[in-house]
Amino acid sequence: MSERADKYNLTEGGILHKLLVIAVPIMGTQFMQMAYNLTDMFWLGRVGSEAVASAGAAGMYMWLSFGFLLIGRMGAEIGVSQSLGRGDKKAALSFSQNSLLVALILGTLFGLPLVIFNRELAGFFRFREPGVAADTAAYLAIVGIPMPMLFISGVITGTFNASGNSRTPFILNALGLAANVILDPVFILVLGMGVKGAAAATVISQLLVCALMVAAIFLFKDRPFERYSFRFAVDRHRIKLIIRWAAPIGLESILFCFLSMVTSRIEAGFGAGAVAASKVGSQLESLSWLIGGGFGSALVAFIGQNYGAGKTERIRQGVKISALVMAAWGTLVTLLLWFAGGFLFSFFLPDPAMVALGIPYLRILSFAQLPMNMEAVGAGAFKGTGRTLQPSLASIATNAVRPVLAWALSRTALGLYGVWIGVSITALVRGVWVCLWYVLTERRGNR
Repeated sequence: MSERADKYNLTEGGILHKLLVIAVPIMGTQFMQMAYNLTDMFWLGRVGSEAVASAGAAGMYMWLSFGFLLIGRMGAEIGVSQSLGRGDKKAALSFSQNSLLVALILGTLFGLPLVIFNRELAGFFRFREPGVAADTAAYLAIVGIPMPMLFISGVITGTFNASGNSRTPFILNALGLAANVILDPVFILVLGMGVKGAAAATVISQLLVCALMVAAIFLFKDRPFERYSFRFAVDRHRIKLIIRWAAPIGLESILFCFLSMVTSRIEAGFGAGAVAASKVGSQLESLSWLIGGGFGSALVAFIGQNYGAGKTERIRQGVKISALVMAAWGTLVTLLLWFAGGFLFSFFLPDPAMVALGIPYLRILSFAQLPMNMEAVGAGAFKGTGRTLQPSLASIATNAVRPVLAWALSRTALGLYGVWIGVSITALVRGVWVCLWYVLTERRGNR
């Protein structure tokens, strides 16, 4: 147990080594979340662009669910990491268990409307093609049923990450992805289920991951706690802390998604092809923000443990190293989207007309990649110390402008390109704002 404690103790040892030990598996897990969607897009692209548009529109609601999921997950990541940094394992366990309760309630409340009001939710996008709306509704009805299990997986993942062990969630999510890769072509093409098949494959894979996560936190060798139980005392004080820490992050994600849905509605006015190009392009673009978000999550755990241990200089060094790594990654993705975007896009939607539409999307959004990666560092640094309000305010403010700017530019000669330019500009401004805010806050604190 002493070797395990040293292995996952982020308050000692080489900073870059410790960051990479926790960051690489988290980034791998984030990449696999993207790969779920890419797998769907790949096989649905063989059915047609309307099938891709349906899955992409339904995926917006899955993205919206992530905002609610984050409340439980971030509550666990912050509470568990800071408690372990102080050496208080009892408090860490309580934060994890109470985060689980919050997640179960939110998962149930979110999943039910997807099942009951799927047609109304699909109608939000006002697709001109009735078949696209029907497939979107069917997808939502299927994925809404196991939603609470997805939220439980999120809290257990956050608990493992906070303890310094991000490797276990990575392995379990890899198994879920493997199941999805196998099931997708069977359900979509062999059984001819199309969009419904993509939803069914996703649900089965996510249920598998949840079952493995529960087994891991109770039985695996490198579990965060010797004993875990779903029977525990509800701690109102800790639930309030969880909500205080995580509500701004969840609200940020929810509003970001909702406003992106409004932007997608503007895109839908240009036809299902415009939505399909945007959804495939955004999945490719997520090479940047999902990996950046993964490194940001690692930074939350790293800073949380060191903040609890009172090691401020180690926190500063961790932020500097993270900024250098993410700057390099952001630059690489920028070049990839600009020069190789067409090749990547054609892999998922081989239609030449769709590729011609996807290339400008990726080039327009390439300008925001470096700022988005730096935003992940600044936001992670804020969150690790429990200061979740600052990055959330910056995000909410810029995202509120996004649909207005997208609509205004779309009314010019830019047309559809104007929508994408508005998205890129607001993402760029948000990244710069969060980074500068963190730097200025730290300078004032050091005076």
